Amino acid sequence: MSGRTRTRACPERTCVGCRERAVKSELLRTVAVEGKCTPDPRGTLPGRGAYVHPAPVCVDQAVRRKAFPRALRVPGPLDVKALRRYVEQAQGC
Repeated sequence: MSGRTRTRACPERTCVGCRERAVKSELLRTVAVEGKCTPDPRGTLPGRGAYVHPAPVCVDQAVRRKAFPRALRVPGPLDVKALRRYVEQAQGC
């Protein structure tokens, strides 16, 4: 053996809310489905994804900056009610 330890590279993504890089597993993937910004916790829904920290602060920043339509390449605004509801339930609010 060469004495090296094998470490797997952890993919990183950028949060569209706070613009900080984080490990992919710490972020929540969202996709645009029929004009709605839908949470995709398993990361299996088809289409382009945008990543955000599962915190209300980051979701609010992303909405304020209109980052979801830009990151998901969708014309016009997206409905984020389902995403907010998911994040609030995950936080236990």
